Amino acid sequence: MRLLNEVAAFGLTIALAAAAQAPQKAVTRPKIIGISHLAVYASEMAATDRYYREVVGAAKRPDPENPEGARYAINAEQFVEVLPLPAGAGIDRLDHTAWNTDDAEGMRKYLASKAWKVPAAVTRGSDGSQWFEVKDPEGNRVQFVEPPAHPKTAVEPEVASKHIIHVGFLVHSRADEDAFYRDLLGFRPYWWGGMKDGEIDWVAQQTPNGHDWIEYMLGSGPGKGIPAGMSQHTLGVMDHLSLGVNSVEVTYKHLEAANRLGTVHDKEPKIGKDGKWQFNMYDPDGTRLELMNFHATEKPCCSPFTAEDPAE
Repeated sequence: MRLLNEVAAFGLTIALAAAAQAPQKAVTRPKIIGISHLAVYASEMAATDRYYREVVGAAKRPDPENPEGARYAINAEQFVEVLPLPAGAGIDRLDHTAWNTDDAEGMRKYLASKAWKVPAAVTRGSDGSQWFEVKDPEGNRVQFVEPPAHPKTAVEPEVASKHIIHVGFLVHSRADEDAFYRDLLGFRPYWWGGMKDGEIDWVAQQTPNGHDWIEYMLGSGPGKGIPAGMSQHTLGVMDHLSLGVNSVEVTYKHLEAANRLGTVHDKEPKIGKDGKWQFNMYDPDGTRLELMNFHATEKPCCSPFTAEDPAE
């Protein structure tokens, strides 16, 4: 009997050792389809509410994530989330960026398999959505959202655009951010450029399974966080969202005729360094909203476009 037990124990040891040495099945990264939303702070919720409803023309919806906040829907799956300004926020008005995925739990497990710090479970919203939040290498909060199976149609007839095509924010190290967005998540190069020849101020990276993009707003120096001495206006220029349109000039004239340009905005549309028409407006706290043509009308500076443009 003792011999049999020793043989059985030896067999178990061999089996456990073999299992430990067997290659583990790789966790597949779910799709990242495009932008879900940008979440910003408001020092006066009523003023910001008027801006997103009356100037932008978005549909106001309850916020399943924060009952004190509100969502301003651009389409059924994209929105701006507005939250009350927390104590101690200083000049910061950006809470987080968010990306739509086809499998939030799968994305959580994928990042965990790559040793990225993730929460223990996804959060489930009253609207049927699921999401979780992590931090990128510079400490920016990033959410991955699985939209509800049957999202509520949210398009308003007077919305300035039906598509958020990119979001941008302050970035110090392109290499550090690339390690997360490109190497880990699979974002693809789209375009880069700068105000002066030989300098890189903006780097655009498209989602791996769509055409929306993230824009690194560079040129802020080394380190992390908001640089000392940066103004709220400058930070609001960097931390922004962009709405795609077929013609910025037509959209601008429509908003102007309807007295919907808001209180702070560019004097008129212009062509950016990427060769696309654009027009900047600002919410009451200075967060920039950029109307941008889907396609360039002039040759871009610095870099050619290396992926397809988004569309309506």
